[in-house]
Amino acid sequence: MRVGELARRTGVTVRALRYYEAAGLVVPRRCANGYREYDPIAVRLVEQIRSLMALGLPVEETRPFVECLVSGADAGDLCPASLATYQRAIDQMEQRIAQLAEQRDRLRGRLDVAAQLMMRPQAGRRRVVAAVDPARLVGTELPDLELVATDASRVRVQALGHGRSVLFMYPLTGRPGVDLPQGWETIPGARGCTEQACGFRDHHDDLLKAGAARVYGLSAQSSGYQREVVHRLRLPYPLLADPRLTLAAALGLPTLDTDEMTLYRRLTLIVADGRVEHVFFPVEEPAGHAEQVMRWLVEHQA
Repeated sequence: MRVGELARRTGVTVRALRYYEAAGLVVPRRCANGYREYDPIAVRLVEQIRSLMALGLPVEETRPFVECLVSGADAGDLCPASLATYQRAIDQMEQRIAQLAEQRDRLRGRLDVAAQLMMRPQAGRRRVVAAVDPARLVGTELPDLELVATDASRVRVQALGHGRSVLFMYPLTGRPGVDLPQGWETIPGARGCTEQACGFRDHHDDLLKAGAARVYGLSAQSSGYQREVVHRLRLPYPLLADPRLTLAAALGLPTLDTDEMTLYRRLTLIVADGRVEHVFFPVEEPAGHAEQVMRWLVEHQA
């Protein structure tokens, strides 16, 4: 077949076919009259090249697949060289993904720091915002907010899913080798976040058996910071990052201020069908709070 017919049958331009020819991928025969003639297999070769380029492979990387077809294989990826090309392309993509994820986390970190600076209290002030009235929140519909989770998903607070969701808020978790905010030990209700998170970890299966469909932790820390916590503590549930305290602003939840940042106070919501069913506040014993929630779930099984 001539180049025009091959272009029509494969949906590529004549210019592209000339490029494939120059690369030695789809090479026609030269007839005595000087015209180029393509063998019928050229259609499969061009289609193979196009499908691989659609997956992100450069033209040169399609060569093993083309050669595999020319050798008589039923498909271009049934040869060892083709499989090696797949693996190499996957490895390169994973490296790029890791680099992009690192850049994203750095940008989020800067955004989080900037957001906290905008909400920073006056120097020297440490205060705890007045306690919320739990009765006021019961029956309240959650706002339509979207928060980033440590599993890289984006979670709509108003649509956590069918069944009961446990959403516990905490100030912050410390990190080994990193100092806590100045005066942290003197702030009422500040200590105990790691113990609380580990309590929900240790009783996670029990909470699900008691009637919870899912568990989320939430704080004003960045998602990158939270991911380190999830990995280090081996938490089986995701943490949600709300550095701008959007949920606190929407529901009037209690917060506490340090010299450096504004944080959530410890509070847990039982959410069903997008509305607050029950509120645990104040949470006076962080380490045993998961058991407290589990007892309530058992006593109020639907």
